[in-house]
Amino acid sequence: MALTVAVQMDPIQAIRIAGDTTFSLLLEAQARGHTLLHYTPDRLSMRDGRVTARVEPLRVQDIEGDHAQLGAQERIDLATVDVVLMRQDPPFDLAYITATHLLERIHPQTLVVNNPFEVRNAPEKLFVTAYPELMPPTLITRDKREIEAFRAEHGAVVMKPLHGHGGAAVLRVLPDDPNFGSMYDLFAVTFREPWVVQRFLPRITEGDKRIILVDGEPLGAVNRVPAANDIRSNMVRGGTGGATALTPREQEICAAIGPELRRRGLILVGIDVIDGNLTEINVTSPTGIRAIKRLGGPDLAVAVWDAIEAKVTKPQVA
Repeated sequence: MALTVAVQMDPIQAIRIAGDTTFSLLLEAQARGHTLLHYTPDRLSMRDGRVTARVEPLRVQDIEGDHAQLGAQERIDLATVDVVLMRQDPPFDLAYITATHLLERIHPQTLVVNNPFEVRNAPEKLFVTAYPELMPPTLITRDKREIEAFRAEHGAVVMKPLHGHGGAAVLRVLPDDPNFGSMYDLFAVTFREPWVVQRFLPRITEGDKRIILVDGEPLGAVNRVPAANDIRSNMVRGGTGGATALTPREQEICAAIGPELRRRGLILVGIDVIDGNLTEINVTSPTGIRAIKRLGGPDLAVAVWDAIEAKVTKPQVA
């Protein structure tokens, strides 16, 4: 069944397709005969209860620098399309939250992936705290005394902004770090929300595993190893990806969280695991699909579209 698919994303002309999961999803959708429409979040509107967007017909090809052809813009009612992929990158700020409110007006009659209500209520670094038994010791606060007490208990820690992304502002703080006061001041003036403070996991040098779950099932993974003299494994920060398989502990983690992801309508999710510790559950715009395929793993875009098509062809329940 051919579907009309609107993708809400950052400008497609600027993406680097070699590692872009959204692009992989678009290639697979086009191969299945689905009609693609592209728009950026600033073109989303609501008037008198109708949610619209100024969209462009889109064709894609796997050629860097010539990967997207866009047609003439027109404004459409998003209730008339079959699927909306909400794939713009964070930050998870008020603009992002507002977009979830607008898209919630059309879901599930128009299937929004991921469910915008659940995306809004499952920030990566907060949702994960529902599973403390799977995590390293974790503190969420901006209270300096609480952080100091946590450091006294656990030694080296990692500090990062609660709604950060892509490895930005992730800092390792040593037990007797003379820079802690300055780091605290920097965070205090830069971020209004609380911060995440976690016990440092030394085996990060062996990799931070990104596991992709589709409709609650773990279907592929990539092990991301930080560059020398860095604790951040994100590939945009210099990390390198390697083929990997799931350990029994990682299978246990997936089995624990998978049913809840499925219940929430979170079809495409990427979790991060370091040394058997779950550190994040990424639901906004998870990546990793192209890296997994490039390293000899399955093409998970196929599994994602199988899951989407199965839900579109069934009556949707609010």
